[in-house]
Amino acid sequence: MNKSEIYEKALNIIQKRRIDAISENQRRIEEVNRDIPEINELNAHLYDTSHQIFKIISDGRNVEQKIAELRKSNFEIQGLIKSTLRNYNYPSDYLSIKYCCRDCNDTGYKDGHYCHCFMELVGKISADEMNKSSQIKLSSFDTFSLDYYQGSDYDVMKRILERAKSFVENFGKENENIIMSGDTGLGKTHLSLAIANEVLKKGYSVIYDSAINILHKIEMEHFGRDKINDTLSLVNDVDLLILDDLGTEYSSPFYVSTVYNIINTRLNMSKSTIISTNLSTEEIKNRYSERVKSRLVTMYIAMQFKGKDVRLQKKQREIKK
Repeated sequence: MNKSEIYEKALNIIQKRRIDAISENQRRIEEVNRDIPEINELNAHLYDTSHQIFKIISDGRNVEQKIAELRKSNFEIQGLIKSTLRNYNYPSDYLSIKYCCRDCNDTGYKDGHYCHCFMELVGKISADEMNKSSQIKLSSFDTFSLDYYQGSDYDVMKRILERAKSFVENFGKENENIIMSGDTGLGKTHLSLAIANEVLKKGYSVIYDSAINILHKIEMEHFGRDKINDTLSLVNDVDLLILDDLGTEYSSPFYVSTVYNIINTRLNMSKSTIISTNLSTEEIKNRYSERVKSRLVTMYIAMQFKGKDVRLQKKQREIKK
């Protein structure tokens, strides 16, 4: 799905929200008119406003004064409607249209520009498109078994699992970042996918992908081979970005500067990021610069995974069976 298709899909969703809100409002009006006859009469006065204004303007005498009096009368009628609703145990705003977004009334536009609700929806749809090839829904905290860790490694991994669950619980309240490091096969990918799954369930947008894939997409767009999409803006704006296997991409000045750009921009925007890597702190410094290392060390929660290759252990257990 390209950018224009994503925008079209988002606009269709916004328009459906507006139609649903208006339909629900009409249902409430019919309900109240049926159950509270006096409100039906008061509403009839309000609905006749445009006709009365036309008569005032056509008459041409004391137009401003008469319109001001009409406006005052309508305001009083609206107050009577609200008080009558309360008397019948309805909320005073029961007959107001309940749009999802009060800034644009579910039109997708405000002051001649796309509304924030529309752009948030575009970001969520775009993130979902990027995540189609990932295995987010196949991993969970329940399937992250501590049986494969022994001794002090077990204690370390138990604390990491608890900290990951705490990250999800606090997501949206605190802007935390995590760097998962350690050898291959210790559960970094599984745990980051489990976090992604839970954050998605809470209604936030998530992008999960390997550093190689994300950096390659940004490179293609930057050098003009893909002018339709804007991956860099997307990964900077998404609620939770998970960069898997940072350091497995080939090293280039463009990739190094892009990694710094993503990390620094998301910190400045108070957006949460999770990075998994097999690199040590010193290797990160040598590959991406002291600036990147400094931000990861001081602004990220460090999770140093311990133990023996879980994949290998699973395979050995299967063989024994």
